[in-house]
Amino acid sequence: MDEVFKALADPTRRALLDSLNARNGQTLRQLCAGLEMARQSVSKHLAVLEEAGLVNSVRQGREKLHYLNAAPVHEIAQRWISRYDRPRVQALADLKLALEEIPMDAPTFVYTTYIRTTPQKLWQALTDPSFTRRYWATEFTTDWSVGSEMIWDNHGVKITDPEQVVLEADPYSRLSYTWHSMTPELAKRFDWDEEMLAKLSGEARSKVTFSIEESASQVVKLTVVHDGFEPGSTLAEMVGHGWPSVVASLKSLLETGEPLPEDA
Repeated sequence: MDEVFKALADPTRRALLDSLNARNGQTLRQLCAGLEMARQSVSKHLAVLEEAGLVNSVRQGREKLHYLNAAPVHEIAQRWISRYDRPRVQALADLKLALEEIPMDAPTFVYTTYIRTTPQKLWQALTDPSFTRRYWATEFTTDWSVGSEMIWDNHGVKITDPEQVVLEADPYSRLSYTWHSMTPELAKRFDWDEEMLAKLSGEARSKVTFSIEESASQVVKLTVVHDGFEPGSTLAEMVGHGWPSVVASLKSLLETGEPLPEDA
């Protein structure tokens, strides 16, 4: 928490966050263009933001792209806001909302958090239906072998499609799979109209990747990357709002034994 507040206290670092909020996934060169500051100085500010967990970086070829990470502010909001009256924390709430807004044309969603657990337990929480149904209301039927088909049970709706497959499965380290199909049954469950279903079912299939790194004793770094979206993707906007809540509930389940309430 101290590192987050320290990072947010500097106006240049807030300007960098504003820039990423306006256009996510920028290179260092692009971020420097909006600041009258040497490249090395901007790089140092980005390092502080990354250390605080407010910014993630992803390698794409020779370039290093920077993304907002809402996890630290989301966790501050979850743990602290209820302790104070609303007027005192309105500015923090506004910041939380701003950081969770993912631009419509963002090609990739990146989210990182730290969980007091082990890689083995986190892997189980990502793959075992007895865990996934508790924090996500979702279950998977698969043998978790690369190329194997996955049957989704999403909030009570079973979704089958030969293109729902496991892409990577390195136990306790890395897991990746394609996203589920958008079906009329799912639309009925979530009250999507025909226009919304048509938009979602017409989009290219995206994928999600979970990277697990042991950060310290009994502390694991989890990074969620959801990509494969086209510019203007409706699904990109939806997952941008959904993943912070899912990951926060996963974290709560592993650290306290209980997921977050559904309306948290």
